[in-house]
Amino acid sequence: MEVRHEWKIEINASDRIAVRQRLRAIARPDPHAVNGTYQIRSLYFDNLSDKALREKLDGVNAREKFRIRCYNGDISLIHLEKKSKRNGLGSKQAEQISAAETAAILSGDWAWMPGCGRSLVAELYSKMLCQGLRPKTIVDYVREPYIYSPGNVRITLDYNIRTGCSCKDFLRCDCITIPAGDAPIILEVKWDEFLPEPVRAAVQLCGRHAGAFSKYAACRIYG
Repeated sequence: MEVRHEWKIEINASDRIAVRQRLRAIARPDPHAVNGTYQIRSLYFDNLSDKALREKLDGVNAREKFRIRCYNGDISLIHLEKKSKRNGLGSKQAEQISAAETAAILSGDWAWMPGCGRSLVAELYSKMLCQGLRPKTIVDYVREPYIYSPGNVRITLDYNIRTGCSCKDFLRCDCITIPAGDAPIILEVKWDEFLPEPVRAAVQLCGRHAGAFSKYAACRIYG
């Protein structure tokens, strides 16, 4: 499983303009972006004791979270993902699921999951049973992505973070969302073995430091 280093830095609008100009000089836009950005919608899972949320807020060394994700409102391509964190390094596993399968999970129809032939779907099913995981919170935001090939570096600017009012609306393009409080812009930097100096210099901002911001936690502000 591929593990990656990651920085998350909370910035403001003027910081974003500065970093964007620097990145455009050294990196290339993600080819999947449309006019430089794309919209991400995620549906996170948690249980009644808020296991995923509490582990994140408490800084538990080894933790994981499940989510379902689509891009630009396109429900013809949906992924189930598991993000894991251990010793400060992150990894991600993903498997494609259909809109019909997503709707089944949202409606409580899970009987198909253990026999579907996809290990991550079966793992989610197991943890829905033994840990009580359930669809919890919709997270919407705009992502502006850049790629720097040496070091396999990916730099993103995430903003306009919003949350949905009902998990069952995940597949609806007209899902009503509201701002996630006063959420900042998030500068994320991910890399493999080394972070090249041009990228390190481009993301340096006076008074800004890497932290542990969570979009999921920010979107739990309303419950």
